[in-house]
Amino acid sequence: MTGLWTLIASASSFFITLILGIWMIPFLRKLKYGQTILEIGPSWHKSKEGTPTMGGIMFIIGIIISSAACVLLFYSSHSTMLDLRISKDTTVRIFAGLGMAFLYGEIGFFDDYIKVVKKRNLGLNAKQKLVLQFAVVIAYLAIIKYVGGATSATLIPFIGTVDLGIFYWIISAFVIVGVVNAVNLSDGIDGLDGSITFFAAAIMMTIGSFIGMTDVSIVSGALAGGCLGFLIWNFHPAKVFMGDTGSLFLGGMVCAILYAMNMPILILPIGIMYLIEMFSVILQVLYFKATKGKRLFKMSPIHHHFEMSGWSEIKITVVFSIVTIVMGLGALAAVVYGV
Repeated sequence: MTGLWTLIASASSFFITLILGIWMIPFLRKLKYGQTILEIGPSWHKSKEGTPTMGGIMFIIGIIISSAACVLLFYSSHSTMLDLRISKDTTVRIFAGLGMAFLYGEIGFFDDYIKVVKKRNLGLNAKQKLVLQFAVVIAYLAIIKYVGGATSATLIPFIGTVDLGIFYWIISAFVIVGVVNAVNLSDGIDGLDGSITFFAAAIMMTIGSFIGMTDVSIVSGALAGGCLGFLIWNFHPAKVFMGDTGSLFLGGMVCAILYAMNMPILILPIGIMYLIEMFSVILQVLYFKATKGKRLFKMSPIHHHFEMSGWSEIKITVVFSIVTIVMGLGALAAVVYGV
């Protein structure tokens, strides 16, 4: 019966997101909250100019409501938490994680608002974003440590529990901010970020179920459902973009779930495409500076390189999703046989 709550969370998140799109997309269009396409981007993206953005609000509402409601109902439907491997630590991680993801979505919202309303295409500057992002992650880590009683020990498949001491918290802060921005960089073509995150969430949902953490599985299911509901509107040709509002929230959710499982190491296989996108940007910048103007890729993040090499947006989305599935199944196998 515990799997029923995951199914309900997935379905409710999907339908809330889907239905919100019927109202919200025309509303955003009426407000003229349309995306401005940078001149440095692929020239054919200019046809997307004016497409409503900030659509991430749709799945933020769906995912938060479904996750919180179904987790609380799941808890209340059982007289004891002990036999379900529910702990104060996990509970705090889940709800602090939802709060963290929401706040990252808020940072993205301010960024989008400045772009589309104030007509400053670059939004918040890099320093402002980083200060806000680190403030959020420090608050999150403080809550799970001092309220939830989380320790500096993390679980690594095939190795066991490793205690990193104070370095765990320092590394975690940089990892979470890095992943959140990596997910943000992956949002560059129709349906890409939503598709990658859908399959990542499905894998995390399965892992949560396997290790007996139903509450984690519920939140992962809600994330998967919200992404799928949004893809109905965002798959090529997109009727709405998620904006930084959505992509920063998704990054926060992925981190929140992995930390709730106490296996953040799984971001390496499950989030492989996010990381490739991020490192393609880093390598492009380093190579450009080292060679005094030459480019390693035709354009970064790397999905734009494939675009400029002749790949369609759908092909890129499918290939990146397949890589996520394959690596995600590897992560699942590692948990099954190594934990």
